[in-house]
Amino acid sequence: MAETAFSVPSSPDRAADLHLALRLEGLTIAWMTVEAGVAMATGHAAHSLALEAFGVDSLIELISAGVLLWRLLVELQSDRAVSEAIERRAGRIGGLLLFGLAVWVLASGIHSLWTRQGQDFSPAGLVLVGVAIPIMAVLAKGKLRLADRLGSRALRADAVEALTCGYLSFVVLIALVAQLALHAWWVAGSSALLLVPFLLREAWEAWRDEPCCDAHADACRGGRTWPACAHGLWRRPR
Repeated sequence: MAETAFSVPSSPDRAADLHLALRLEGLTIAWMTVEAGVAMATGHAAHSLALEAFGVDSLIELISAGVLLWRLLVELQSDRAVSEAIERRAGRIGGLLLFGLAVWVLASGIHSLWTRQGQDFSPAGLVLVGVAIPIMAVLAKGKLRLADRLGSRALRADAVEALTCGYLSFVVLIALVAQLALHAWWVAGSSALLLVPFLLREAWEAWRDEPCCDAHADACRGGRTWPACAHGLWRRPR
């Protein structure tokens, strides 16, 4: 069966958005390579579960960025709207990565609380997460805006992973400072658990197949709100 394509006409604006998204993914890959390496090394040296979990999250974000590069290049190289099958596949990969991240965060948080495991203070880790917070905020904001304009659930899942990375940066930052000042071993584990429901919800949104509703067929054909169905997954463009 032939793959159907998004009924989104090619336009200079869409091409510019695709190139901008491609640049954002390139920046994400460059930063995540550095972030994952530094976080894993400093986490191992400081016996810090929080920093090691942060490094795993960075690896997941790196994989997600690679998936998005593939999805964007397919559309750019074919000079036509990406097929629904490719978008669905990329979205589901993003959903699986989010599910995996949720499991990792849940297991790490429970293990930290169960073992009452603290961490040594890491100056290098503190600098890393301090720099990561604004970087991930900028990347996530840009990706969410482009996800709405391009109608890409895969790009939205990737943006959520960027938001998650920024949140975890903040959690690790607080955990490191608390460990230094208060020896509060429970901060990292309990804070991480608060993230799990958000991750699971966004993973499900990215995974599920949300076909275009008949009631919004005209909007879909006009390329304004794909997918335009209910459930609050996509905001109407302004």
